[in-house]
Amino acid sequence: MEEQLKIDFEKSFKNSSFSTKNINVKKEFLNKFIKEGLPNKSLENWKFSDISQIIKKEIGDLSFYNDISSPSKIDPSIYLNGLEQNSIVFVNGRPEKIDFQFEEKNKLEILDDFELNKDYSNINSLINLNNAFVDKSFKIVIKENYSFKKPLVIYHYTNKKVKSKNINLRLNFVLEKNSSLKLIDVLNDASEKNFINTFYNFKISQDAILKNYKIDIKNNSNIKYIFTNIEQEKNSLSETFIASSGSDFIKNEINCNLNGEHSSAFVNGIFSLNKQKHHEIRTSINHLTEYTKSSQLIKSVLENDAKAVYQGKIYVSSKAQKTDGYQLSKAILLDETTEFNAKPELEIYADDVKCSHGSASGSLNENSIFYLMSRGLNYKEAKELLISGFLLDVIEKITDSEIKSLIKKMIGLQE
Repeated sequence: MEEQLKIDFEKSFKNSSFSTKNINVKKEFLNKFIKEGLPNKSLENWKFSDISQIIKKEIGDLSFYNDISSPSKIDPSIYLNGLEQNSIVFVNGRPEKIDFQFEEKNKLEILDDFELNKDYSNINSLINLNNAFVDKSFKIVIKENYSFKKPLVIYHYTNKKVKSKNINLRLNFVLEKNSSLKLIDVLNDASEKNFINTFYNFKISQDAILKNYKIDIKNNSNIKYIFTNIEQEKNSLSETFIASSGSDFIKNEINCNLNGEHSSAFVNGIFSLNKQKHHEIRTSINHLTEYTKSSQLIKSVLENDAKAVYQGKIYVSSKAQKTDGYQLSKAILLDETTEFNAKPELEIYADDVKCSHGSASGSLNENSIFYLMSRGLNYKEAKELLISGFLLDVIEKITDSEIKSLIKKMIGLQE
């Protein structure tokens, strides 16, 4: 792999506009990745999801360079229907369309951004890989006192032209004071057996609001890693929702730093997995000052050799008095072939806090099924109704009614 990495790395600069300084910095990250290799189960945070072995088994040899110099056509079927939206479309990692038709152009900036994330390079080697190979990066700035009129939908699409490729993508968002953004990430793949490595960074200033919805529901054989870093200032709010069912493997990792008083973070997610799919959510919510709040709720429904993992950590510094932190994960295992792993953590250094965590798993309640059948439903209908109610509890926490209805429709849950 090391030799192929170096060859692909040199190819990536043939038609690029990177400065010599940026190339040298990228080489440092490449060397660091080569030294560390892909994360594996010897690392605590990867003991349930050994991505090194998963890539080796499911993909084999990767090419770490994907030529994005040539444009690709956008498949119109990828767009969400019935939603007025701004959009950014990535095809095979290449930005093909940027459209902010509903917004005031002087209220936002879209900047080419090649700032490499040294602050996060020690989290794991995949961020170093991203730093080494990312070709195009944007910084989107939402100006002070401006709220997006319509959601921004980012389409992450891959077509059949790519196979056994590593695609690296990065986006930075700055929400200035008292601004707001609704962001929907739609993962949509027609390709097979690629490794897609994405880094998001959000800076949420005082009184700003971010609502981010990550949707991976279309079946595909790709392997994905998404790292999201969120920095929040005074009286800011972030709401993250994850619907996870499509890819063969995906790990969503969220690191949120509550830096300002009265800042709040909410993370909610659902797994609905079968056919040997393996999905993970890992969260680190860091309460770094007083009067901060966080809440996390993750629910899973698993069958047919599926595996789900939730690792959630609430950290409370000694300065973070009056912290309110809550975390809960629940799983329904529909047969004996499934596996659910939970690792809830509390690390608290303040004494005036309210924090709790919990985890539970089990099968569907047969008494509840029998009751529903006595009311006229057959066994399959009763089972589906109980599963829908279990997952809808999480979806109801979405605070935007339009997006909540859209996601219910996309997932096909009955009320």
